Amino acid sequence: MVSNGGHSHCPNVLCQAIPAILSFVPESRIRNCVGYRGQMSTMCRLTMVASDVPPGRFDPTPNMKHLLQNPGIFASLMLIAAQASAVHAADWSIPLAGNAFRSAPESGSSGFQRNGTIAWGDTEAVYSVYFHVDRPADLHLALQAHVREGQSTLEVRVGSETRQTIVEGTQPAPQQIGRIKIRKAGYVRVDFQGVKRAGQVYAQIRDLLVSSDTDGLTVDFVKTNEGNMFYWGRRGPSVHLRYEVPRNRPLQFAYTEITVPVGQDPIGSYFMANGFGEGYFGFQVNSASERRILFSVWSPFKTNNPRDIPKDQRILALARGPEVHIGQFGNEGSGGQSFLVYPWKAGSTYRFLTEVKPDGQGSTIYTSWFGDKSTGDLRLIASFRRPKTDVSLHGFHSFLESFSPTHGYIGRRALYGNVWVRDTTEQWHECNRARFSVDATGRGRHRLDFNGGSDGKYFYMQNCGFFDETGRPGDTFTRHPSPDEQPAINFQTLPRG
Repeated sequence: MVSNGGHSHCPNVLCQAIPAILSFVPESRIRNCVGYRGQMSTMCRLTMVASDVPPGRFDPTPNMKHLLQNPGIFASLMLIAAQASAVHAADWSIPLAGNAFRSAPESGSSGFQRNGTIAWGDTEAVYSVYFHVDRPADLHLALQAHVREGQSTLEVRVGSETRQTIVEGTQPAPQQIGRIKIRKAGYVRVDFQGVKRAGQVYAQIRDLLVSSDTDGLTVDFVKTNEGNMFYWGRRGPSVHLRYEVPRNRPLQFAYTEITVPVGQDPIGSYFMANGFGEGYFGFQVNSASERRILFSVWSPFKTNNPRDIPKDQRILALARGPEVHIGQFGNEGSGGQSFLVYPWKAGSTYRFLTEVKPDGQGSTIYTSWFGDKSTGDLRLIASFRRPKTDVSLHGFHSFLESFSPTHGYIGRRALYGNVWVRDTTEQWHECNRARFSVDATGRGRHRLDFNGGSDGKYFYMQNCGFFDETGRPGDTFTRHPSPDEQPAINFQTLPRG
């Protein structure tokens, strides 16, 4: 929940004195006011100054009764609170269910509860929460949390600052972290780790609470789970490059080379090379020990369940290369899928070739080949027939995505170079311009860690990792031509199964 109150001119001398007044409030008392909004937050903190109520949970009724013993002070405080919504201009509750990750000692889902909280007992576990600020800011942070018994101590780290936070109480309540100064726009990372506990878990945490008086501050994060956005937000934004190709020429082949820099290939990455109107072809990182080459074609029948596809609209596998698995896929559309378990390596360059060819009988044949550029070989992945389709190659694009929510905080980057298409008259055309776009996760500002561009003879795309530079959807990039690198392919000897 977000409450954005704009700063307004505060003419009353008492109102203008609020920052000085509040500077006398001990941290032990301020912590009890975090989580209240607007005027109630101001009233709570001023009450802590004006009364001798001992530190504890702020209860407006008895505390205000106490102040009534001094009508002059009470009247002044009421006037201040009425005029001083600017004291707490904005408050944000950042749900951990959509914005936190287990970042150490390894990625994983341990600690994440079905009710949207994090509860854990592993001493080594570190959980990281991310949010984006659009300018330098002074923040006050707290955790909406409770313990099941006793009292716990957490270590909280923000940049180079480390704080100890006490969590107590069996009902969810704000637990203070303290004031933090953020010196530049970009992502803020808040780490927390258990230090001491009385029960089996250190704490049960639902939200990171952020308050700020910084004028005009915008804070971006995954705000709600509407549309299953906690899942998509933790996966991270997907980015795309749509290539400019010759118009009014029927195209038959798409060719792309991808180089993934060393260290930019975390688990859950899919580097898609040859996308077309009816499918996609690229490679991915499935686990620490398995990598795949993946080629898929959607059925013309729209469904997320492949078992619902009528027989006359099913994708038919015509051929496969050695050790290639053929099956079906669902969830994001349905169709035919092929994959080859293959130990591709970051730092090497790989070639992707796809043919789209109508068969003259109302269907279109899609065939893809893959190879290591250093060897010059191309191996068959698979060939599919798509019924009720009579098209040439169209919608040629590449994309980069994270498909693992537990690894969505780790960045990835890829270089897309030597991009070509070949028409039906056997003429090659180099693709040197591409238009950049991002999915709904980025367009909706749920995540801003996405970028794309050109670098010499390469296009590049980058996502996840909570880096600070954000790309601009709709931008067009131009890479340097490389006409001397036209693909050297003997189409007569290409394996076809």
